[in-house]
Amino acid sequence: MTSPTPRRTVLAAAVALAAGAAVAGSAGPASASGRPATASGGAARPKQGQQLVDNQAWTSHAQWRSGTADGVRTEGGRRPGIVIGRPAGTTSYTDPHTNKTATWEYASWTSPVHRSEVPATEAVAHWNAHTPAGTWLQVELLGTYTDGTATPAYVMGRWTAGDGDTDIRRTSVDGQGDGRSSISTDTFAIDAPAGGLRLASYQLRVTLYRLPGSGLTPTVWRVGAMASDIPDRFTVDASTPGFAGELDVPSYSQEIHKGQYPQYDNGGEAWCSPTSSQMIIEHWGRRPSPADLAWVDPSYADPQVCQAARRTYDYQYAGCGNWPFNAAYAATYRDMSAVVTRLRSLNDVETLVRAGIPAITSQSFLASELTGAGYGTSGHLMTVTGFTDGGDVIAHDPAAPDDAAVRRVYRRREFENIWLRTKRHNASGKVVSGTGGVCYLYWPAYPTARQRKALAAVGIH
Repeated sequence: MTSPTPRRTVLAAAVALAAGAAVAGSAGPASASGRPATASGGAARPKQGQQLVDNQAWTSHAQWRSGTADGVRTEGGRRPGIVIGRPAGTTSYTDPHTNKTATWEYASWTSPVHRSEVPATEAVAHWNAHTPAGTWLQVELLGTYTDGTATPAYVMGRWTAGDGDTDIRRTSVDGQGDGRSSISTDTFAIDAPAGGLRLASYQLRVTLYRLPGSGLTPTVWRVGAMASDIPDRFTVDASTPGFAGELDVPSYSQEIHKGQYPQYDNGGEAWCSPTSSQMIIEHWGRRPSPADLAWVDPSYADPQVCQAARRTYDYQYAGCGNWPFNAAYAATYRDMSAVVTRLRSLNDVETLVRAGIPAITSQSFLASELTGAGYGTSGHLMTVTGFTDGGDVIAHDPAAPDDAAVRRVYRRREFENIWLRTKRHNASGKVVSGTGGVCYLYWPAYPTARQRKALAAVGIH
């Protein structure tokens, strides 16, 4: 099995209103990221104790108050967030996927400057929000390079939970770049990291939109980003097993959906990300209502997977694999939080699973590189739900012929390497990219002390 379209900068480069005004990305090519491989083809090892990933998020009342508000009001309570208070103005937006032009009221919030602990080659934003019909939001990254100059105001996503008549179409924005960095679907990347340029700091700007006079508002509970500088590596050091146990997670196959809903990328192998997301959402006891699923053909099994595909679909990417869109979908369920990050090893996953938190991992591999998979892929999502007594990985792999075959056990060493590496050889022997440990994490908005401790151990606060 192979992914129909290689994913973003870490796999291969993927195929208008600024806050309160017309969003327009500056033209520029998207390109693959990463330093040149070592001459020997071996791994470039990070120095002992070197930090490779920086996670930052704004979630608390004090953090929301620390930003700059233009028409936004901060709400307190158990789950603080931002909403439209008094709109800062109105603007028009022509949806490139419907060709409809509409007028919107808007308000914006801009974070304080965050200086990354990791001068970064890549960054991925995330957000957790509620968007009633007729509302939407845009997230931008405003960065500063290590030479002191500024990036463009990059659109990291225009998002709404729905796709009704009064909603825009959820979309990434292609063609953004300045010749030094660019956006590939959902990932900011330095175009030529071997030259030493990095992203030193950034702000995130969130703009909230609603139909004029509606009185409705998006609510944003969390916005943040993962910045990273993962060295080129074909292999990684093996971790030592430290935990055995397995979580109770539903099993859903993406393959039973082949040919379903061509408008959402036709099911089957294209639906690994939403299928994995749905499994973990239901692990936490959340699921769509019968009303949510009323649109699905009643003859289709597991209609909630169809719902997840529809609600994660990126109309520009023309697929369901946009990482932040999957996290944002998970957070539409009652009292859920979600992020996109990178982890260091399977020991990090053990820490999370021990606390009850599964991880959705992104990897690419040849069929010969993952014993028992029976397929190769240029990009695939699956969930890690546990570990055997010997340390091997228990995965719910949606690339199974049916639900009963979803639970797999994969060899620890093989799995860890295909997930954490940034370089690999494809079937033609060409050097292509790997994800460098990307994963989605979903957990309750009010975690237990044990869950908070586990999340903090992997850099999530």
